[in-house]
Amino acid sequence: MLMVMAFLCGLIFGVGLLISGMANPEKVLNFLDLSHPWDPSLAFVMIGAIAVGIVGFALVKRRKMAFCGVPIVLPTNTTIDRALVVGAILFGLGWGLAGICPGPALVLTGTGAVKGILFVLSMLTGMVLVSRFRSS
Repeated sequence: MLMVMAFLCGLIFGVGLLISGMANPEKVLNFLDLSHPWDPSLAFVMIGAIAVGIVGFALVKRRKMAFCGVPIVLPTNTTIDRALVVGAILFGLGWGLAGICPGPALVLTGTGAVKGILFVLSMLTGMVLVSRFRSS
């Protein structure tokens, strides 16, 4: 049952990304690039996502249990270290250059878009390299 719920949540998330335009790199770049006619529509998508997230986290913190009965373990680390800052910078650079972040990249990969496939392969390569770098 847990796998079915996870699949349905992922499916709903992916469809939401497609409907909102968040999986369209050109739309994202039009939002991020202020030197051209700015497209503010994704700001409303982000505000909506933040509102849903705030409500969701408040409910989870109160119940201490997910809706499927699986315990939720929220992060407790509040340290801002070099790895976090470098990761945030790399994420922002990648998003700004490609107009894609990991969630939409998986959606694009599922649609067979070459940009999405290349992004996911690059992301996985980066994860392997960081893992090897950290372990040595």
